[in-house]
Amino acid sequence: MTTPRTALVTGAARGIGAATARRLAADGHQVAVLDVREADAEATAAAIRDAGGTALALGADVADEDAVTAAVARVADELGPPTIVVNNAGILRDNLLFKMTADDWDAVLSVHLRGAFLVSRAVQQHQVAARWGRVVNLSSTSALGNRGQANYAAAKAGMQGLTKTLAIELGPFGVTVNAVAPGFIETDMMRAVAERTGMPYDDLLAAAAKDVPVRRVGQPEDVAAAVAFFCSEDASYVSGQVLYVAGGPRA
Repeated sequence: MTTPRTALVTGAARGIGAATARRLAADGHQVAVLDVREADAEATAAAIRDAGGTALALGADVADEDAVTAAVARVADELGPPTIVVNNAGILRDNLLFKMTADDWDAVLSVHLRGAFLVSRAVQQHQVAARWGRVVNLSSTSALGNRGQANYAAAKAGMQGLTKTLAIELGPFGVTVNAVAPGFIETDMMRAVAERTGMPYDDLLAAAAKDVPVRRVGQPEDVAAAVAFFCSEDASYVSGQVLYVAGGPRA
């Protein structure tokens, strides 16, 4: 039996974030759906409410300290103290090193890594007070290195280091911290990659599927299922781990 909690999911307007928000709501949690634009987040929140769940849409830049503080305070006021947080917000600014600008580097590190730090720091006070909490950070197989993604790979590797450190710091307060590292997942972000590389999207999906042992690309719901496990009561003795959701052993 799931104990209803308040969950905050960042980058939840679409893709993995939206699927995760819907899954946590289906598991019985109240969900704060956060994205950089509240209007975009509202679509996910509305879908949750239409399905009988409870959801609040918020607009905030996760790299903005004041915006994060205000958003978490609003969640606590309107839904209750958030004790589950999924740090999913992210952007792509892919390029080879010699073409990558400092702004492209800073933007990616700020949203992924600074954002996860700021949101986790703001939420931990509620988790510590409750003596219970779940933090799930979204990493990626790109953390192991990926051509044209020096900024993204560095950010996603950083998410793993952040995960393991917060697991040590927050564990004594009943808070577990884990990471999910997806492989190729069919999302709007991947559609943008296809457009950038000039490859038809269906061809990109087909080529990617050939490299996956299970012979298909992942769906946002595949990742949401892994996140949901880490957020569950059943995962209370699992912390500081990185779970690769990539369709095979070669992450």
